[in-house]
Order: sequence, then structure tokens, then C-alpha cells
Amino acid sequence: MPKVTSPSRKSRAAAELEALRKRAAKCTDCPLYANATQTVFGEGDARARIMLVGEQPGDKEDLEGHPFIGPAGRILDRALVEAGVDRKLVYVTNAVKHFKWEPRGKRRMHKTPAQREIDACYQWLEGEMQALRPVLVVALGATAAKVLLGPRFRITQSRGQVQSREGLPDVLATYHPSFLLRTIDRPEGEEIYREFVADLRLAGGYLQDKSGKGFSGMGTD
Repeated sequence: MPKVTSPSRKSRAAAELEALRKRAAKCTDCPLYANATQTVFGEGDARARIMLVGEQPGDKEDLEGHPFIGPAGRILDRALVEAGVDRKLVYVTNAVKHFKWEPRGKRRMHKTPAQREIDACYQWLEGEMQALRPVLVVALGATAAKVLLGPRFRITQSRGQVQSREGLPDVLATYHPSFLLRTIDRPEGEEIYREFVADLRLAGGYLQDKSGKGFSGMGTD
């Protein structure tokens, strides 16, 4: 009989993520889909040991269908380079997959998603974590941090500290790149950016971890 070769972790994860992506593209579980151009699903290496989770796609991401490609994405890319983390080796996504916005003149301005919308979208984030089995999730901003660590979590109190929660990978909460954009010209902006890079550098240490254990104790290959 021919030898049956089990699928690699990468091929299994890639298949699961693609199935999730197709399902999420048709999601109407909350009202956000009605005013969004499209679902913006996560992207990255199917073997990624680190998952970066933001709040929701912005205007450019909504139009082009890719996460973190606008101004916040550019500052994230810059910080990842300074932290020594290759974006090609991580997986980037958002807690909410549709852009929530309100009109302001001719512009579409970001609006914080409601709890109902966050709850409706958690199925996709949970599916991404289960497919990837990362060793670390980096929560970018308050919304992502509260989704993963509970409503009482405060970035101002516990930023940069690795958190352990039953049923989750390790979680490291830090600033959202859009916050850095808002503070870049303030006196404290340079220090905030340095703290952000330091948090990403700490996350990068997980890329060097040789234990081979990911989420749910699944080994890598």
C-alpha cells in the first residue's frame, strides 16, 4: 500500500485559514457588513509563531482588502524593522473584520466598534488562532487587548507584560500604531514609539524560542 503522508502544519493551517476567509467574506452577523466595501481578513505566514491583532481595518484597508497597509501599517512596518521582526514571519489581523466609519465631509472616519460587533466577529479571530496555533498574540490597542484579556484590562497599567490566560496563547498588549500617529508630534511621542518598538522586540524573542510548542501544545514542523 502506498505510504500516506500527513499534511504539514503549514498546509493544514493554510487550508483552514482559506476556509475561514471564504466564510468570513459572506458574514452578515452584525450590521457592519452593510457599509463596508469588503471583509478584511488576516494575512501572513501560515506557520507564524506570532499573531498581531489590531482593532479593525481602516479606510485604505477596507478599499484594498488587506490589513495594516495604510498610515498605521507603515508605522507598524517601520517599528517591526527596528525591533528586528520580519513581517513576513508574522500573521496580521484585526479583532473586527469590517470597517466601521462615519462620514465627515467627504472623508470616512473611523468609529470604534460596539461590543455586539466585536462579539459577532470573535468567531473569526478564534478560528485564526486555532488554525495558526501561535505561541504569542500581540494585541495592538485597547480593543484587541480587551477582546483577549477581558474588559478590565488596561494598557496603561500592563502594557509590555506577557499575560497568560487559559485557552489562549500568551498575550502581549501594546499600543495601536494609529495611537503613535496621533502622538508623533507631541513631546512624549518619541518615548511612546520607543516603548512600542521595545514591546515588538520582546515579541520577536518568541521567534527565537526553540521549544516548538504553539497554542494548544501543537508542535511545529
